[in-house]
Amino acid sequence: DLVAGAAAPAAEEKTEFTVTLKGLVDAGKKIAVIKEIRNIVPGLGLKEAKDLVEGAPKVVKEDVSKEEANKIKEALAAAGADVEIA
Repeated sequence: DLVAGAAAPAAEEKTEFTVTLKGLVDAGKKIAVIKEIRNIVPGLGLKEAKDLVEGAPKVVKEDVSKEEANKIKEALAAAGADVEIA
């Protein structure tokens, strides 16, 4: 049964997480959050980082370890962002 087989992996502990920028805690912190996004996502240009922040909610990084997801969340939260890990 394919349905039962597909449900089995969900019982395992989750190892890959998605970090989502939900928005800014304070609009005055936008520049700091844009800079932090550029640190987290190498190769992202200023315009792309600005678009990501202004277009929140947006996925910042997918399929990262829980440890990396927490580091990203802490860095963005310190810069003034509202972040969710799923």
